[in-house]
Amino acid sequence: MSDFTLEILWFILQFITSFFATIFFAIVFNAPRKLLLPCGFVGAVGWIVYYVLFTYDVSAVTASFAGALLLGVMAHLMSRYYKQPVIIFYVAGIIPLVPGGLAYDATKNLIINDYDTAIQNGIKVALISGAIAFGLIVAEMIFHSFFRARRYVRRRQNSL
Repeated sequence: MSDFTLEILWFILQFITSFFATIFFAIVFNAPRKLLLPCGFVGAVGWIVYYVLFTYDVSAVTASFAGALLLGVMAHLMSRYYKQPVIIFYVAGIIPLVPGGLAYDATKNLIINDYDTAIQNGIKVALISGAIAFGLIVAEMIFHSFFRARRYVRRRQNSL
C-alpha cells in the first residue's frame, strides 16, 4: 500500500475511534438514545478536523479552535434538526478535544518537582482549553447573528 492509502486508513480509524468514544461519553452523560449516533458524528467531526490540522503542522491551539468551531456549528445544526438542546451535542462532542492527557502530565510534573515542564504543559492546557471555549463561542455567535439577521429580513419583508 502507498503512504497516502495508509494515511487515509489512519484518518478513518481516528474517525471511528472518536465516534465511539463520543457515543460512550454520551451514554455516560445520559443523552437520549435517539441522539447517540448524531452525538458520535459531531464529536468525530470535531476530532478529525483537529487531528488533520495537527498532523499537518498546525499548532495544537489553532487546531483545537478549528475543531471546536466546526463541532459547535455541527452541534447547532443537529440541535435544529433534532429539535433538542445544543448542550447535548456540545458536552458529548467536546470530549475528544479536551487535553486531559496534557493536564495529567502537567500535574504529574508538578508533583515530581519538575516545575519548568509543569508550567509549560499547564500553559498549553490553558491555551488549548481557551481555544476550545472560544471556538464554541464563535459558533454560537455565528448562529445567533444568522438567525437574528433572518428574523430582521422576514420582518422587513412582512412590513412591505
